[in-house]
Amino acid sequence: MKLVEPPSCSSPSTIVFIGRNRRGQWVAQEQNGLYGGLFVSRAQAIKYALFENGQHPETIVELPREIELDMGKHPGDIARRAA
Repeated sequence: MKLVEPPSCSSPSTIVFIGRNRRGQWVAQEQNGLYGGLFVSRAQAIKYALFENGQHPETIVELPREIELDMGKHPGDIARRAA
C-alpha cells in the first residue's frame, strides 16, 4: 500500500496542536491555521493530525489548556497563543 501525502501538508516539520475547547470538543489545528477541525474524541483528532501532517507523530503537540478552532486569516496567531 502506497501512502499519499495530503495536499494540505506543507512540510513534515509542521506543528499540529490538539486539545479541548471550552465545550469539551477536541480541536486539531495546524500552527499557521492552514487546516484544522473539531472532533468528538482525542483519537479522532490525532488520526486527523497524522493524516494531514504526513504521518509525523513527533510534530503533534497536545496542549494542557483550552484551544479554540480559529480558521481566521492571520497565520501564526495560533503558535503565538500556544507559547
